Amino acid sequence: MNATAGDRLLVHGYAVGKRDRSGVIAEMRGPCGGPPRTVRSGDGRTGPVFAGPDAVDVRQ
Repeated sequence: MNATAGDRLLVHGYAVGKRDRSGVIAEMRGPCGGPPRTVRSGDGRTGPVFAGPDAVDVRQ
């Protein structure tokens, strides 16, 4: 998954009852838009994310 700063990262719930989570990609740390990414979540927390197979980049 290649992304740019400003795109949204959507992580699907991995079990029954788990909600999807999303955040805005603030910074790309890996080469060519790869991981890790610094993501700002809806509650204001910011941190590095290594997205797994349950994550999707949504272009803005």
